[in-house]
Formats: sequence, structure tokens, C-alpha cells
Amino acid sequence: MSVPALVFAQSVSGSGYRMICKVLGHLLLLLSAVQLMAMLVAVYYAEAALWVFLGSGLFTFSCGYLLKYKGRHAEQIKNRQLFLLTTLSWLSLCLFSALPLYLLVPGCTLTDAVFETVSAVTTTGSTVLSGLDTMPKAVLFWRAVLNWIGGIGIIVMAIAILPALKIGGMRLFKTENSDTSDKILPRSSSLSAAIGLVYLSLTGLTCLSYFAAGMTGFDAITHAMTTVATGGFANYDASFGTYKDTPLLLWLSSGFMLLAAMPFVLFVSWVKGDRSALWRDPQVRSFLLIVLTSASVLCCYQVWHNQRDWFEAATHSLFNVVSVITTCGYASEDYTLWGNMAIMLFFYLTFAGACSGSTSGGLKIFRIQLCALLLYKQLKLLVHPKAVWNPSYGGRKIDDQLLGNVLAFCFVYFATIGFIAMMLAFCELDLVTAVTGAATAVANVGPGLGSIIGPAGNFSSLPDAAKWWLSLGMLLGRLEILTLLILFTPAYWRY
Repeated sequence: MSVPALVFAQSVSGSGYRMICKVLGHLLLLLSAVQLMAMLVAVYYAEAALWVFLGSGLFTFSCGYLLKYKGRHAEQIKNRQLFLLTTLSWLSLCLFSALPLYLLVPGCTLTDAVFETVSAVTTTGSTVLSGLDTMPKAVLFWRAVLNWIGGIGIIVMAIAILPALKIGGMRLFKTENSDTSDKILPRSSSLSAAIGLVYLSLTGLTCLSYFAAGMTGFDAITHAMTTVATGGFANYDASFGTYKDTPLLLWLSSGFMLLAAMPFVLFVSWVKGDRSALWRDPQVRSFLLIVLTSASVLCCYQVWHNQRDWFEAATHSLFNVVSVITTCGYASEDYTLWGNMAIMLFFYLTFAGACSGSTSGGLKIFRIQLCALLLYKQLKLLVHPKAVWNPSYGGRKIDDQLLGNVLAFCFVYFATIGFIAMMLAFCELDLVTAVTGAATAVANVGPGLGSIIGPAGNFSSLPDAAKWWLSLGMLLGRLEILTLLILFTPAYWRY
């Protein structure tokens, strides 16, 4: 056995290894149940896809049961092993979910199937599939439900896992700590259950609203799942542009995307009686200000530059701004045709992201705010080198270690985008496609810019190598980069 293999075997042996197997087993059992749900959709619409989902569901169930049996005597897992568990969980979901697409969609290669499921589970929303208008309902449901599962997985990871791993300042939002006054619910399991209930309720409300506004029952269900997950998978090649003649649907979708981009833990506080919890959060206030300002600027720009009607301009400006900044990835029309200023603004919004603890991707508003605090602190120290100033954020003191963690994460974040862009350039992609493709992958946004991967196109024409690099970028962005990169350091495997 080679030295790396021996180190790996030693590091995952024992109770930690059994717990990882147990968790992965439960995850695959859940996934097999969802595959059987897709089979029922195929039965309802009399589609031959039922046999594929039945077979893939049984295969996934078998693998999950074996892993669960392997981890039957599992004990407590260590914090450092959460890195490996988190990464393997997302990889397992993506790989096992690719099987139905590979077997069902004509012309779908293994690369395409993996790309599509990585995009779905990470709620990125980039797609390599075309002809969605005539796609089997079971396949459309499968894409939507993967978006939905990925969304709740993101929230659980942000609330329960990343704070313990001290990833890029996420510990700032940890609710279970030594200060009992910060506790919303007495146990983390209760918090997770409450968040799940809020997530399910918001999905149901979105579905009912879409149906009342004119969507069919099937479209309302699938679009509700992808809206709340800010995943952006639509049932049509034109994305949400299919409903551009129904402004009410665009306004409803904008509202629900905004809600999904808020910290879900604050929704729990709101339900518990703290009605001002959302507004007190500094990242929520900044996020709403950015959305309102950007949408207003674009609305005025369209009216003056493109001579559009005020209401139409406001509807499409707000919808597409919210879609991009929440990393949902819907498009009501090709906003790259609005003008160069609009293109640049959407490029900036690609990096921003929404609030921590939501289903959105991106850099996150709180990291931008903390970087601004660090800049302000450095400017003050230039004037008063001996001054002592401890900035606060949301009523909490911010120490230098936390600011350093955030700054390090931001550096790695943009370095990752640069690296992925360089790899895409090696695949002979043009500058706009390479840069915006890398940015939209790591930020988990969905559409890029340009004629190939812009809001009016998709990723199907890219070479296979580019799709694999983009898949890696999507996983890195969703796992907050450091969670995955730490596995490639010798120090992680050294006990």
C-alpha cells in the first residue's frame, strides 16, 4: 500500500470512519426515497422513466443500506472529520443523482449528467440540457427536487457545521454557544427541525402563490422548490422568461427569492415572537439596500437608455437583480442586451451573494461588511498608530483573528475564481466566457455573460474538460472552498 493510501486508511479508521459511513448511508437512503418519488411522478404522467428511477432507487438504497450497516457501531465524530464528511456527503449526492439523467436524457454523457447534478445539488442553476419544454415530467421533477434538497443542505451546513470549523467567519452566526441568551432553541436538533419546518412552509406558500397567479400545478411545485432553494432550475429553455407576460409571477418570484436569501435562523426567531429580528441584522439591511439601489439604477437606465415603460422596466430590473444577487439564476429575459452598464452591474452582483445562513451562494454580505470594517480600522491606525479600537458587528465585538479569517477566505475565494478561469482559458474559451463562467460557478449563480453561457444560452457547447473544471468550481464555492481544500493538505491527515 502506498504512503498516501496508508495515511488515508489510518485517518478514517475507527469510530470516525464508522460514523462517516453511517451518515452517508442515511443520506443515500433518503436519496433513494426521493428517486422513488420521481418514479411516482413518472407513473402519474405515464412515462417510461419510471423503470429508470425504480432501478436507480434500488441501487442507491442498496449502497445506502450497506454503508449504514458498516457504521452500525459508530460513536461520536471529531470536528476535524467533519471536513471529510461534508465533502463526501455532497460528492455522494451528486454522483448517485447523476445516474437517472445519464440513463434517461438522450445524448446526455456522463460528464453532462454529473455537471447537471452538481449544478442542481449546489443550487447553482447552470444547465447543459436543452429541450426542457418537452422533457419528461419525472426528469424535470428530479432536477427541481435536487435543487430543493441542496438548499436545505446548505442551511444545515451553514448553521451546524461551518461555525464549528471556523470557516471564513461563519462562527459569528453560531447560535449554540456558551452565552445562553443567544440561544433560540435549547438544542441544535430543535433548531434544525425548526429551520426545516420554516423551509417547508416557505416552499408551500410559494407553491400556492404561483398556482394562484396562473402556473399549472406541476410548474408551481417545481418552481417553488427551485425558488426557495435559490437554485434557478426552470422547466423551460426560456427560464422564467416563459412567464414574462405575467408580471404578477415575476413580482411574486422576486419576493420569495428575497425571503429565501435571508438567514433562516432569524425566521425561527420571528416565529418565536422576536418580530424585529430580521431588521436588526446588519447584513439583512445592507442586502436589501443593495437590491433596492441596484434595481432602481437599472430601472432608470432602461427607461432613459432603452425607452422602456416604467412598470416593465421596474419588473424586469427587480426580478433579474434579485435572481443574480441571491444566486438563484432565473432570467426573465436576456439582460445582456440592456446595455454595457447593465452588464457590468450584473457582473458585480455575481460576486456579492446574499445573507449567511440562507440558501444563497456567493461571497456573502457579512464578509463584505467585515472587510469594510477592517479597511476602516487600518485607515484609523494610519492616522492614530497607537489607538485601540475593537469594531463591533451586530452588537458583537470583532477580534483581529476573525477579521483575519474573513480576509483569508476572500483571498482564497478570488484566487479560486482566477484559477478556474485560467483552466477554462486552457480549454480555449474566450475571455468573457472563461471569467464569468468561473465566477458564476464559484459563486453558485447560474448564468454567466456572453453569447455562450449568458442568460439566453447554456453550458452544453463547452468542452468536457471545461465542464469538469466548472463542476469543481461549483463544489468549491458551495463548500466554502476551505472545507474541500483542507483535505489536500498533509497536516489534515497527520495525527
